[in-house]
Amino acid sequence: MVATHSLRARAWRNLGLLIHGYGRTSQNKLRDAVGGRTVLVTGASFGIGEATARRLGAAGATVLIAARSSEPLQAVADAINAEGGTAHAYPTDLTEPTEVDTLVKRLIDEHGQVDVLVNNAGKSIRRSLARSYDRPQDFERTIDVNYLGPVRLTMGLLPAMRARGRGHIVNVSTQGVRPFPVAPGWSAYLASKTAFEVWMRSMALEVRGDGVTASNVYMGLVHTRMSAPTPSLSRLPGLTPQDAARLVCDAIVRKPRSITPWWSPAVSVGNTLLSRPIETMLGTVFRRGEKGSAR
Repeated sequence: MVATHSLRARAWRNLGLLIHGYGRTSQNKLRDAVGGRTVLVTGASFGIGEATARRLGAAGATVLIAARSSEPLQAVADAINAEGGTAHAYPTDLTEPTEVDTLVKRLIDEHGQVDVLVNNAGKSIRRSLARSYDRPQDFERTIDVNYLGPVRLTMGLLPAMRARGRGHIVNVSTQGVRPFPVAPGWSAYLASKTAFEVWMRSMALEVRGDGVTASNVYMGLVHTRMSAPTPSLSRLPGLTPQDAARLVCDAIVRKPRSITPWWSPAVSVGNTLLSRPIETMLGTVFRRGEKGSAR
């Protein structure tokens, strides 16, 4: 029975990799790219951020990790150090501008430079508009974590990168902003993620001439604490945080403008051609789901 369950789990994971993509960069190539370099990863106390930080630490990078939760964050740093890597924890709330400014100053003072910035911290919320009329904090919080905070952090580190003539910035985004830029129930989350994705693409055009590059990683479904509150997602094939970390590291090594699942272009074209029936279907499914929840 255990063996059968293990085989099913492995097959399900392989299906997730086939659908959502997988990183092809070997640990040796990652070591060549980040060994001796300083990399900052936000949202690193759990999930994709933690897995990315551990992978970078094993490859010889000096890993600077930031997140709100100080104890789990320190536990990640301790684990990386215990495994022979180098990590430093910086508890920071990205929604507080003064904390972001303090983080930037500490990083420059203590490490001199940040070679790679991985903007991974994010907040997801799935709630209908009818349930958000008296909850403006739903929108304020997501825009602060997913857009304004990362912009402030990136802007704080960009001048030094441009002055040195090198640096790389990675945005861990979602495939949800690409073929389906709207989805019922996800308005706060997708609006904030789209804002930062557009800002990143604009910023990249301005800094490219100074030797600074940028990558947007459009993740498919990743099974993390963020996706767990939506039960329907747990029944779909997706990536593990470790699988997602390989994609992030792929972006660090290859420095592409974007990484997307293989099916993204086809779905984008289909959405353009069939936008009306697709939106009608999404709206119908959402209303039925809301009625079921009410019952």
